[in-house]
Amino acid sequence: MSSNLILYSTFDSMSLVHKIALTLIKNIGSRQAKKLLLAFGDAESVFAAKKNMLLKIEGIGEKTASLILNTDALARAEKELAFIKKNKIEVLFYTDPDYPKRLHNCYDAPILLYFKGKVNFNQKRVVSIVGTRNATPYGKELCKKLIETLVCYDVLIVSGLAYGIDVTAHKESLAAKIPTVGVLGHGLDRIYPPLHTDVARKMVANGGILTEFLPGTNPDKENFPKRNRIIAGLCDVLIVVEASSKGGALITADIANSYSRDVYAFPGRVNDEYSAGCNFLIKTNRAGLINHPRDLIYYLAWDEGDKKVNVQAQLPLNLTEVEELIVISLKANALDIDELSHLTNFSQSKLAMALLTLEIQGVIINLPGKRYQLA
Repeated sequence: MSSNLILYSTFDSMSLVHKIALTLIKNIGSRQAKKLLLAFGDAESVFAAKKNMLLKIEGIGEKTASLILNTDALARAEKELAFIKKNKIEVLFYTDPDYPKRLHNCYDAPILLYFKGKVNFNQKRVVSIVGTRNATPYGKELCKKLIETLVCYDVLIVSGLAYGIDVTAHKESLAAKIPTVGVLGHGLDRIYPPLHTDVARKMVANGGILTEFLPGTNPDKENFPKRNRIIAGLCDVLIVVEASSKGGALITADIANSYSRDVYAFPGRVNDEYSAGCNFLIKTNRAGLINHPRDLIYYLAWDEGDKKVNVQAQLPLNLTEVEELIVISLKANALDIDELSHLTNFSQSKLAMALLTLEIQGVIINLPGKRYQLA
């Protein structure tokens, strides 16, 4: 957005104390903070603003303006800064050039992140992996094979350092020497669960640990859905390896869909408790189905040989009229069934049968969000 260009021109003049302080003002969330930055240019100017100027900002009323003018946030931020410097924690502010670009484009991205480690958040491919805390041998083996397949694709692996699939993804990444980042639901003064402290230490050497929460923040239950949006926002594609019908993995998948990220899931047996969530995501078109990690590479066209240039040579010769119109309509872009109905003038019921036939024949792919594209 053009407004962000204005913000980047001023980042070098902004005081780190003021940046931290902006996140400490009561009733000021990330969206409201972004409005203030757009209006005043930098964090220091927000704190120097007069009340009448603050009241001109959408969503800032008398109460919030008074909180900004009378806050003790600057004094509190000074104390936080001492801890940050002592522990060599990097602060990534929303207007800084090092702030993760993928996350920057999310409407509810945190205004500030605390990071320990060394990694390029903006490298070519970022994959987030999530799943149940009660990972089975089946889920762990899928995770291992997925990581092994991704080794040669220059990826960054993101997860949440929780029990189960999360920590398995981190461990397998470390073993494969793939950089991996754990997104935490608490401050960087601790690791939760404590059992993963050694894994986190190794991650700092090849990846890192990231959070939006200040040091001293406890791993409270309400923090983890917030953490999940960062996991979803950092990536190009989210993989649900194994998940039950309730839990953070499904929340993260929904958030990823809202950010227009690719979402895929491994299926499981119909009576398997810890695959019920994956099966649900696939059934409801919230996630694409992958039977093998190589499917992911194919869908994302990460191999030159997997580019969608061979479709015409592989098309069946006996396409029906509706099937042929679907293929022609999908040549330019992925479309949903409503758009296909509009373009082809066929009813959705007639299209549904043709789409199923084309999918079985391998001509098209059913994407998350009930969209279709040529295979």
